[in-house]
Amino acid sequence: SRHLDDKVSVALLVELVENIHRNQIDLAHTTHFYISTNEEIGYGGNSNIASEVKEYLAVDMGAMGDDQRTDEYSVSICAKDGSGPYHLGLRNQFVQLCKANDIEYQLDIYPFYSSDASAAMRAGADVRHGLIGAGIDSSHAYERTHFESVDATYELIASYLESEMID
Repeated sequence: SRHLDDKVSVALLVELVENIHRNQIDLAHTTHFYISTNEEIGYGGNSNIASEVKEYLAVDMGAMGDDQRTDEYSVSICAKDGSGPYHLGLRNQFVQLCKANDIEYQLDIYPFYSSDASAAMRAGADVRHGLIGAGIDSSHAYERTHFESVDATYELIASYLESEMID
C-alpha cells in the first residue's frame, strides 16, 4: 500500500479507542488521542496540548533501511531522531513493557526523521515524549509491513496505556 505509516497508526488508535469503550483496556491515566494531518511538515501535534498532560506518545512508523535495526515483524521504539533524543525514562518503560509482555521490539535511531512528539518539544511542551511504530519498508513508496509488527505495536500501546508512569 501507500502511506502505511498513517494508515496503520490511525487504525491502531481507532482500535484502541474502540477497545477502551468496550472496557477491554483499563486506562491508568486520563488519555487524549490526537490525529495530526501535519506531521510530515514538522508542526503536527503541538497545539492544544492540555497543561495537565505529562507524557506524549507519537505513533508513527519504524522506517527500515540501511544501518537500521527496525524490521517488519516487531514494534520499533525510537531512541533518537533528527530532533534529538527521546525521553530516556519513557523509552526504558517501553522496553520494560515489551520484555514483561513478550512483545517483539527493536530500538532504533532515525537521524533524518522527526515526529509530532518532536514538534511538541520544539513548541515548548513540558512532557516526557516518545515515538513508537510498526516497522514499515519502503517509506513513501509502495510500502509493506507484516501483521506481527502491527500486533506488536498495538500490544505495546495497550500495555503502556494500562501502566503507571515510571522514571
